[in-house]
Amino acid sequence: VRGSVLTLRDHTELRALSSELDSVRGLTEALRAQAHEAANRLHTVLTLVELGRSDEAVRLATEELALAQRLTDEVVGAIAEPALAALLLGKSAQAAERGVELTVDPDSRLHVGALPTTDLLTVVGNLVDNALEAVAVAAPPRRVRVRVTETDGEVLVEVGDSGPGLPPEQVADAFRRGWSTKRPGRGLGLALVGQVIARHGGRYEVDAAAEGGSVFRIRLPIGART
Repeated sequence: VRGSVLTLRDHTELRALSSELDSVRGLTEALRAQAHEAANRLHTVLTLVELGRSDEAVRLATEELALAQRLTDEVVGAIAEPALAALLLGKSAQAAERGVELTVDPDSRLHVGALPTTDLLTVVGNLVDNALEAVAVAAPPRRVRVRVTETDGEVLVEVGDSGPGLPPEQVADAFRRGWSTKRPGRGLGLALVGQVIARHGGRYEVDAAAEGGSVFRIRLPIGART
């Protein structure tokens, strides 16, 4: 007797694990950039000391410490979720490496547990990465602005940039896996964001940003679980 066997596999868990892995990878890369920036500054201070220019070394170290502390206070004061705060601090360093000014809106407010941490990292991390790539082809000053807050029972993630912008007719395609305005093989980041939106019954908007490029707004119900 000859026949056929049809095997069906539920890839939901696999996709969730893949999304979680991408979130962790993004956080690791952001923290690597932050460590790289810190190492560069430390080497500069040490070299000034070796050259006998201690006063300049102290001044530079004091300025850098004050700048880092101010940024940390701003982010941690607004974002209670520690992993997301760490991601944003790391992305700030990553942006600085590329000559981009990344700012976190002072109106940002988010408490712990509003959404699953991995989903927050997926959405914010990939939107910021997308914005950093968009401004890479723009003329200076290159800016990316991030706002994460809670409003009307939802978490609102808003990322704007000073890049060339996304034409309205391409908005729907932007969240499709494999679609990209860049080289072939890209287009995964926003697709992962789209998966999170679909799982939580959220929604998205893409408009022209005040900075001149695009602003992505993602709205997800508070307390949503995968």
